[in-house]
Amino acid sequence: MPQDKTGDPRQSSGNKLSVLRKHPIFADLEPDALDQLCRYAKHTTVKRGATIAAKGDPGNNLFAVITGTVKISSSSPDGRNAILNLIGPGEIFGEIAVLDGAPRSADATANTNCELYIIDRRDFLPFVKSQPALAMKFIELLCARLRWTSQQVEQVILQNLPGRLASALLGLTEERKFDSGSGTLAVTQQEISEMVGMTRESINKQLRAWAGRNWVRLEHGAIVVLDTEALRELVDSGLDGD
Repeated sequence: MPQDKTGDPRQSSGNKLSVLRKHPIFADLEPDALDQLCRYAKHTTVKRGATIAAKGDPGNNLFAVITGTVKISSSSPDGRNAILNLIGPGEIFGEIAVLDGAPRSADATANTNCELYIIDRRDFLPFVKSQPALAMKFIELLCARLRWTSQQVEQVILQNLPGRLASALLGLTEERKFDSGSGTLAVTQQEISEMVGMTRESINKQLRAWAGRNWVRLEHGAIVVLDTEALRELVDSGLDGD
């Protein structure tokens, strides 16, 4: 669990308002309610690779990402790792355990150096209860998470490697998980392999084939998607994309 390393007094309420207001969950809150939520938010920084929350931990906090990327993952006893999601700036995570009080369902790790806001469950739950519209927003969020999980399961069961890889790249692109202004996905081939459940070697072979078609460009620690339409057609048609 990260600690407040920068000191909350140095974080202006304007910065908090800017971050929290950008999230669709909080965007429609009345100014007074948003101000109240900002008072609960504590600022922290986390180094790349640090554990923010571990699977099985108590769900005592809600997290909002200011800068950087947080990896949500789960691992098996034999060391295999599965990346369930990448959470970027302006997004929140940890809401499921905070709302139901059950232990964390996955690990949250700083994929890069990160800045976060942390809101304690003891403050957050009474706040949600005082804001019926906010409670409905969280119901919508949880429904969206469930639909996304269903799509992930469907891809793993029904799609071949090219389809799963194309779906993953399109998903990251549509969610704007890229470096600002460049369109480059700041994700490694190893991370992609852990997202789609295939070996890094298989991912590399497929990406190189697509690079030859100018669908993608491979960079150190990143992938540039050049032709989203080609990838989308591949997913929709069920072709192998070799």
